Amino acid sequence: MIVTGANSGIGRSAAQALAGAGAQVTLAVRNVEKGNEAAASMQGHAEVRQLDLADLSSVREFAAAWQGEIYLLINNAGIMIPPLSRTADGFEMQFGTNHLGHFALTNLLLPQVSGRVVTVSSGMHSIGRIDFDDLNWERKRYRRWPAYGQSKLANLMFSSELQRRLSLAGSDVISTAAHPGYAATNLQSHSGNRLTELMMGKIANRLFAQDQDAGALPTLYAAVAEVPGAAYAGPGGFKELRGAPQLVGRSKRAFDEEVGKRLWTVSEELTGVTCPL
Repeated sequence: MIVTGANSGIGRSAAQALAGAGAQVTLAVRNVEKGNEAAASMQGHAEVRQLDLADLSSVREFAAAWQGEIYLLINNAGIMIPPLSRTADGFEMQFGTNHLGHFALTNLLLPQVSGRVVTVSSGMHSIGRIDFDDLNWERKRYRRWPAYGQSKLANLMFSSELQRRLSLAGSDVISTAAHPGYAATNLQSHSGNRLTELMMGKIANRLFAQDQDAGALPTLYAAVAEVPGAAYAGPGGFKELRGAPQLVGRSKRAFDEEVGKRLWTVSEELTGVTCPL
């Protein structure tokens, strides 16, 4: 089993739960030192491999080095509301990391996946719009929250389109998605804005957030529960911010199959990675 971004947050909690249950888990992380620290704290079998989703050459190297079957791939790593910045390939950082990096990774590894692909989205996908005229925020004024929403909507649409393609190919592999609700992790501490980090990382986390172990439960539910392909899991409590995991709804835009197909085609063009099905 592979979990991206598993050195901290809900990815670390998910990896820890899977390793503790007897799975052989690979922590695919940008910072190997932090990954090794995380793996050393886990019971069971956990190894670390370097993966920088903001650099497609790193994604290709990771996939090329992989040998053997993958029962479960969890596309968990993500970045939230940083100042405008670019990936190694020139993409807006949130769209490039959250969506394009995982798009390329999944398609490169898909021939070896035998069980399930879980992609972590967010309830904030509901504010997202896929702007094909300026996906990478090169012409319009950068707005970090709408950019984050676009990347998380792209995650959810990718998961659904992947399932459509798997079904058409007659594959037994299924694609699911999850969102953690409001979980207290270090995701809120990279905005570059002290006021935002104070409001989210200190005040809101204390008042509303569940801990990262609880935030990982929807991911684990989407990974191992008896759910159909294209299922979307999240917390079942107040406004899906916290609570026991269950299947949840999604925004109207997330159901747009034509946009999902177009996003897939554009993602292939941007990454140079095509679907193996």
